[in-house]
Order: sequence, then C-alpha cells, then structure tokens
Amino acid sequence: MTVRLSLLNAGQTELTDPELDELRAMFHGPLITPEDPGYDESRVMHNGMFDRRPGLIVRCAGPADVMGAVRVARERDLLVAVRGGGHGIAGHSVCDNGLMIDLSAMRGVWTNPAERIVRVQGGALWADVDREAQTFGLAVPGGVVSTTGVAGLTLGGGLGWLHRKYGLTCDNLIAAEVVTADGRLVRASSTEHEELFWALRGGGGNFGVVTAFEFQAHPVGPAVMFGCAMYAAEDAEEVLPAWRDWTAGLPDEVTSRILFWTMPATPLLPPEVHDRDVLIVAAVHAGSPDEGAPALRPIGRFGTPLADLSGPAPFREVQRNLDFMFPKGQLRSYWKSVTVNELGDDVLDVLLRRGLNRPHPRTLVHAPQMGGAVRRAGPADTAHGDRSAAFIVSIDGNWTDADDDAATMQWVRDGFDEIQALPSTAGTYLNFSGDRDLDNAAKQAAFGRNLDRLAGIKRDFDPENRFRLNNNIQPAMAR
Repeated sequence: MTVRLSLLNAGQTELTDPELDELRAMFHGPLITPEDPGYDESRVMHNGMFDRRPGLIVRCAGPADVMGAVRVARERDLLVAVRGGGHGIAGHSVCDNGLMIDLSAMRGVWTNPAERIVRVQGGALWADVDREAQTFGLAVPGGVVSTTGVAGLTLGGGLGWLHRKYGLTCDNLIAAEVVTADGRLVRASSTEHEELFWALRGGGGNFGVVTAFEFQAHPVGPAVMFGCAMYAAEDAEEVLPAWRDWTAGLPDEVTSRILFWTMPATPLLPPEVHDRDVLIVAAVHAGSPDEGAPALRPIGRFGTPLADLSGPAPFREVQRNLDFMFPKGQLRSYWKSVTVNELGDDVLDVLLRRGLNRPHPRTLVHAPQMGGAVRRAGPADTAHGDRSAAFIVSIDGNWTDADDDAATMQWVRDGFDEIQALPSTAGTYLNFSGDRDLDNAAKQAAFGRNLDRLAGIKRDFDPENRFRLNNNIQPAMAR
C-alpha cells in the first residue's frame, strides 16, 4: 500500500510499504495507517464537528517515540498534529493527511506525597490525575470535566474548581519535559530553559510536545463541600444579581460559576428538573466540608430552586459531575469567551437574554468566577497574560445536527460580539475558543504584552513553525 501525507507548507509526499515497515521498526508504539484496525477509533475527537483523517498516526509509548516522530516529520517536512486528550474545542489535535503524534497511550501519573509533587505523562486525562493524587489527599488544580486532557488545559492556562485558592493549572506547573522541533528532549523549569518554561505556562502547544508535566499539588479532600442549586431559567432575572452580589464577598477557598442549560430526563437527576431549562449555580469550597457548609449555604437561597443538590461530596465525584454534559464525539461544538472586569447590569442583561434563548438544549451560557489566587499573579509572571478579570463569560455552542452548524456558530459569534462591545471586557480565554485560526486581535486579547516575548521564544525553539496546529504564534523574525 501507499500512504499519502501532506507536507508542512504545500504539496504531498508518499510512503511505500517498505518505507512504512522501516518506520514501524523505529517505534515501540504502533504506527497506524488508514487501513489498519483502530484507525477510526484513534482519530475520534471530543468535538464531533471534526471528522479528520490523518495520513499516519504514531501512537507513542514514551518520549523516545515522540522524539522519533518529530524527527521523521522534520526529515520529511510533514504537517504535524499533536494529540494529548483530544478535548480541544478547535480540533487542532487531528489533521487531514498529516502525521498525528498521538500521546493517548502515555497516561501514567506518579505522586510524591512527601513533597506534594505529581508527575503526569502528556496523554493523561484529569481523571487519571485525580485518582492518583486523591489517594494521598492531594489535588492539582485542573478542569471541571474529568475527561479533559492535562496537556491542553495546562498549556492554555487551566481553570476549574480550585483556581481561586491555588491558581490556574499553569501556575502550579513546576517543570516539563519537552520534545522540541529539532527532536531533542529538554527539561524546562525555573532553573532550566527558563524562557521555554515561562512560555509553556499559557502559551499553548507552540513550542514542542510535552511528554511529562510536574505539578505542585495541594491538600484537598477526600471530601469537599459542593454547592449546586438549579433554578428555573425564567427566574434567572432574580437569581443572577443575587449570585453576583454574593460572589463579591467570597473567600479564596470558594470558586463559583453559573450555567444556563437544559437538564435531560435521567434517573441521575431529580424529576423536578427533567427536560427543564435551568440556571445552575454551583461552587466548591477547597477546605473541609465543615468549613465549607456555611460558606455555600446561600446558593440555595437566591430564589426558590427546583432542586438543591448541595452537600459534602468526594472531590473525585465533584470532578466528574459535569462529564455527562460533554459525551465524546456526540456533540458538535463551537465556543467563544470574553473576560470581564465586573458583572455589571449590562453584562447580566446579555447573559440573561442569551441564556433564555439558546439555539439547542445542549448549548451553554457559562460564567466562571475568577479572582483570588489567579488575580494575584502578575501579567508577565506566566505567558497566560492579564489576570485582572473577575469573571469569564463563555458562549458554548453545542448541538447535534450538521445542518445547524452555520446558524449556531453565528449565534455564538453574535453573543461574543455583544459581550465584547461592553466597557468592562478585558480579554479572552483561548481554552474556551473554537476558532481554528486566531486573528491578531484575538492573540492580543489573550496574551497582551506577552505576545512579542512569546514570538521570540517561538523563533528560538520552532523557527519553521512546525508546531502550528494550535493557537498559533508566529515566530519572530531572525535577529
């Protein structure tokens, strides 16, 4: 057989059977072609909007395989996609006809409880981290969906249920092992390749393939206080201002968010909310349940909830609570987000109107609270950039029918434009972005003054922009 592969900049090349056999001998993990068993399973992304067909997949078993794959791509000038958890909304991790470097088999997690350090391979999911770390009563600030990939979340910033107490995921990164564009494996930390380490904390997958992360973990759980009240969506005009006022006085231990959604009719949920449009008010207290109970009690008192599910819960269970909203490969998704300095009445008005007029039951209007430890980091401390925002407003289009693509994506863009036009907006959060190609305005909104520094680091580690299927930063001109 012959495999056709796209070149980095233009054109295609072919690999014959003897060449494929030679490549197979290089790798410990399997080399998967479109004719091999498991090909279709390997290319499935969380976002069902994308049905891309790589020319070749290297399912890496370890760093040596990653180094080999990068060198093959370099020698043959191939287009490359890098897949960790495959959870990215923009679908960067799989490409048509290119070489996909697949880290999904590299999911090992090791915890050092004495030093509170958790080491994580590049293909791990947050469920893997939570399981291992919680065995020792520790947690790394991660996402709110346990199937999210560690790599993408970390490299793009990383917010979840613990960020107000312990910072973004990238703030808790203490070292990373990275395969660079020339096929070398380097370690980046505060004392080794310091500029690369700075760039990895929020600059995305621009600078190499991270094969391992080392995180600072924190004592959390095993049980935490979880607050969750579901109000009828039509009561949101009363509930939203009450929630906003409550968040203004919260300690850093509490991280809260609201979500407009339509609850499915499932035995997992109270009958009162089945097939109902709801406003969910949720929060987690990072301390003990006894400390958290009084702090979260007001969640059920912003009006008359349809259901109040608040109570102590295992932290791992809290981390999985939203998984059912995002079944792998079953939803088409397009998201855009805006950070805001305050939830003024003008912002709440847009939240309300958009939340009450969603185009599909699975579409979310979502506002996570920021501040706390996130805000205390300086804008140049990491590549993530400005930390001043008090909230993020994310318009999360999720739907099922391809015929609705254009209309739903436009609905998301219109909501984004409406929020962005308000005076309190500050920037954007690229992990909540479905745009495959970022314009200069989006890059400036995300990285601010850090963009020039990132372009310089990109030039130093990937001058040919081989790692370009991401929230791409062009390398600066040669000095």
